[in-house]
Parts: sequence; C-alpha cells; structure tokens
Amino acid sequence: MRHEAIRSLYANVVSINGDGDNAVATDADGKIVSWDISAVATKETELLGIFKLAELRTERNRLLTETDYWVLSDTADATSAQTTYRQALRDITDSATSLDDVTWPTKP
Repeated sequence: MRHEAIRSLYANVVSINGDGDNAVATDADGKIVSWDISAVATKETELLGIFKLAELRTERNRLLTETDYWVLSDTADATSAQTTYRQALRDITDSATSLDDVTWPTKP
C-alpha cells in the first residue's frame, strides 16, 4: 500500500523501487522524487480504510444478491423478516468499517 500512497500524493511519480521507508520514487525523467514519510503513512492508513470498506461492501452486495429473488416482482411478497434482513444489510456500513468489525444480521 506504500506505493499507492506515494503515487496518490505525488502525481509526478512514475516509478517506485524498493519497499517501506527505503522506497525510491522517480519521475518521468528518472529524477528522484523525495517524499514525506509521515504524509505517506497517513495516506496509507486512509487508503487501507477505503480498501477495507470496499471489501465490506462487496460482501454485503453478495449477500443482498443472494436474496434478490425474495423481492422480484414475479415472486411472492417478501416477508417482514426478509425485508428487515435486507435493510440491515444495506445499513451495515453505518456500524462497521471492515470485515474485521462487522456483525452480520441473521438470514431468515
């Protein structure tokens, strides 16, 4: 994630060699681009949060897709429990930020 953070903060970076604090970033002319370790670490944390939330949404969307047939117009009406479950899935990002801290609702 370090490389993504550097590229996100420094638009002129086209190449990064190495890992961690010893990574060397260069521009299109091959000149070394100096980067701020603290700023990059902060950006890494931000990007990791975005990535984890995206993973959570992907799993949530998969679970919703599994139950789409409950609410299709050519099927019987969804039960109250089914509707509540689907709403709880849609609201999951109000209380969770990643797959590490989520409590999934129980599927009826």
